[in-house]
Amino acid sequence: MEEILPALYNIKIPLPQNPLEFINCYVVKGRERSLIIDTGMNKRVCKDVLSDGLKELGVDTDRLDIFVTHFHEDHIGLVPHLATETVTIHFSKVEADIVAEYLAKGSDNPWWTQHSEFIRMRGFPEEELQSVVNSHPDRGYDIRGPLNIRTLTDGDSIDIGNYSFRCIETPGHSPGHICLYEAGSKVFVSGDHILGNITPIIALWSDEVNPLAFYLASLEKIEGLDVELILPGHGSPFGNLKGRIEQLKEHHRSRAGEVLEVLKNGIQNAFQIASKMSWDVPEPWEQFPSSQKWFAGGEALAHVKYLEEEGKVQRHIQDGKIVFSLK
Repeated sequence: MEEILPALYNIKIPLPQNPLEFINCYVVKGRERSLIIDTGMNKRVCKDVLSDGLKELGVDTDRLDIFVTHFHEDHIGLVPHLATETVTIHFSKVEADIVAEYLAKGSDNPWWTQHSEFIRMRGFPEEELQSVVNSHPDRGYDIRGPLNIRTLTDGDSIDIGNYSFRCIETPGHSPGHICLYEAGSKVFVSGDHILGNITPIIALWSDEVNPLAFYLASLEKIEGLDVELILPGHGSPFGNLKGRIEQLKEHHRSRAGEVLEVLKNGIQNAFQIASKMSWDVPEPWEQFPSSQKWFAGGEALAHVKYLEEEGKVQRHIQDGKIVFSLK
């Protein structure tokens, strides 16, 4: 438990068997109501830490609202355990629609079938794919309804105590990711849009979007904000928003250049491209867990898609699979 600013606290929720170690759950205490920003995964240890933290802060869970930066399991997982008819859940319209699909279809949700087929068509081996499907952390979703959701868009505000947070849509890491900006205290709650020591995952799971282009545009969108303190979804708070944005832009320029270098050796599928890219882990590609190869493949595809839209890469069909080459 840490008090970051007056009436603004951080409860570090553990992420079991995850190299990120924990997610930051920010709690803003107001006179009438309190606000939680992100919740942790739907696991017993996470629930216990969050519950103990709220009790220590004296937060009345009947006078509590929740803001979710995006729908990934480590951010939304405990929402159903906190949601009552008196709790408002603040969500972007895009991500609220995704959650509504989960509520409507439950275990029949087509997400895994669609995404598995998408990456299978781009060269992901079947054995690796099945390993991911059986072990991926997002399979722990347990969203139940009804949920009292308030949808948010750019410029909407959430007022709690002495704070007035402005919503800023920042798609890229997820389709409807939203950050919060508090101008009075110059605080930027970044979710997974900007992290201090690692680069957020920008992955492609559908040809209908260009997530890396969205992400880079979202970075430019916030670059001019007057920010002194960034509160990320993972890791410690930090400053220098403009400097970190430039680092992230350079990272993705470098990654795109790496894809082009890989494709100089001829036509390859996404799995092959990802296997030849550099990753910030000590193990060789062959020793990567299947889930890590899944994320790497999604990131490689995001850069390939970006380069396709830039006219530098083209796709082909080879033996019924999608492959890529320089254009």
